[in-house]
Amino acid sequence: MALIEARTLKGFRDYLPETMMPRERLMETARRVYRSYGFAPIDTPALEYEEILTGKGGEESDKQLYRFEDHGGRKVALRFDLTVPLARFVAQYHNELGLPFKRYHIGPVWRGENTQRGRYREFVQCDFDTIGVETITADIESVLVVHDLFRALGFEKFQIRVNNRKLLNGLLESLDLAERSAAILRVLDKLPKAGEAKVREELTGALALDSARADEVIRIASIQGSNAAILAELKPLARGEKGEQGLAELSELLRCVEAAGVPAERVQLDPSIARGLDYYTGTILETFLGDLPAIGSVCSGGRYDNLTQLYTKERMPGIGASLGLDRLLAAMEELGMLEKRRTPVGVMLAFFDAQHLSDYLRLAARLREAGIGVEFYPEPKKLGAQLKYADRRGFRHALILGSDEWKNGRCQLKDLASGTSRELALEDGRGALSPELLAALSA
Repeated sequence: MALIEARTLKGFRDYLPETMMPRERLMETARRVYRSYGFAPIDTPALEYEEILTGKGGEESDKQLYRFEDHGGRKVALRFDLTVPLARFVAQYHNELGLPFKRYHIGPVWRGENTQRGRYREFVQCDFDTIGVETITADIESVLVVHDLFRALGFEKFQIRVNNRKLLNGLLESLDLAERSAAILRVLDKLPKAGEAKVREELTGALALDSARADEVIRIASIQGSNAAILAELKPLARGEKGEQGLAELSELLRCVEAAGVPAERVQLDPSIARGLDYYTGTILETFLGDLPAIGSVCSGGRYDNLTQLYTKERMPGIGASLGLDRLLAAMEELGMLEKRRTPVGVMLAFFDAQHLSDYLRLAARLREAGIGVEFYPEPKKLGAQLKYADRRGFRHALILGSDEWKNGRCQLKDLASGTSRELALEDGRGALSPELLAALSA
């Protein structure tokens, strides 16, 4: 029988322990920060009815859907984000949940898009959302959550860029372009990467805008400067009630996050931020790393006041954001922020004397009870082979006991980074593990 080639699909990847462990640490950090603000966990199926997902994120998202017919003849699709399933979830369970409802959801999503650095066709999103709050308070809190999350992840140089769809939609309404706003905003969202020339070409070409209106759209998105300077320049451009409301919301958001202690340079008003998904209606945000801006936004989101209206007549506005876990991991790896380890514990207990198997197992159990993770090497091989394994896996310490050590109640503790060893007592004279040993292993 011919062997099957072991390989993964394009755009998909396996995670070795040295990659999966920092990935899990990021998810644990996100959970901790989300919970500190009162967000509760939920989960939803990977598969949804196709009609639940299509038409929610725009034509591009529909093209990227993995969809098929299941064994029962039902048209189904893999979720492309966690926000649309949330809208279905809230509409289905809102009587049980009560409003406002704050949730976080960490899980895989699938998009059949072109792969690039830090972007795959299967990736994990770490979302948090607030449902049922109309006021700007929830938008402000969303920015604060993102700020605290990146601080907790170890970043100091990052920037949360904010804008408001109402401001952009107000401008488009004044230019008689309201009916084409979704398509125009998707093009405008490309401005930071593609540049003015390409965006103008697409606006006047594929979307058939005249040059004057294309220039007006690009003009508002190209304003730069301090937050105060941008607000001042936007004021005469905020057209109609919707535009004025968007500008007022942006001003209030910026004022409040600074009052909450967020440094002004970490939250930047950026009129070019449009967010390509169709369901956004108000505040929108994207997060960039100061030391690696070229990798793109690593945490994005915004307000979506109308998403649940397709499933229920009850109004349930929402606001939230999503951490791009895999893109952020790629950035952290490039920045040298990930510790290269293949083991989740810091201590390897060497198996040196087969006659003391039960003693080794008992010692390992006592260490774990004391809160110290330890891996017991499973075979009494030569010590050199065991130490080579420990070094390759990235253990910090090797704990070594032979027949003499067991007899004398002592142990050898080897620091695998420095190569130095020292002898320590196993117990304290009262039958408990010695404080010196526990302190050394916890270091």
